[in-house]
Amino acid sequence: MTNISLETLKKYKNEKRYKKIEEGIYMDLKDEDDAKYRMTISYELVANETNNQYPLEDILDKYLMYVSDFLASKNKANSNTFIFEFGGYLDEMIKAKEIIGKKVFNRDIKGEDGKIYTELIIE
Repeated sequence: MTNISLETLKKYKNEKRYKKIEEGIYMDLKDEDDAKYRMTISYELVANETNNQYPLEDILDKYLMYVSDFLASKNKANSNTFIFEFGGYLDEMIKAKEIIGKKVFNRDIKGEDGKIYTELIIE
């Protein structure tokens, strides 16, 4: 994943539904769960990445987030650019902003036990 950037959706302008917390992070006023915060990012898959699921799934796990909106109308077929809205906890959303502008990918590493593990790399 590369060219990771924050996106501002039109729906965030609805002040009866969303409250801006800080740049790129909004609170869903209708969600009563603690994970009521939203952040939308766009990114491009790197040429050799054929699976959009990874490292996205690892990012979601690392920052305790979930995809709250797939934004099907913004994600075009045969495109390597994707836009997703994430939901999660405020403190984790703030930490997750560290990936903005960075390259994120998975790398296989050999553990001390000889097994191969996948590591999330943010550079």
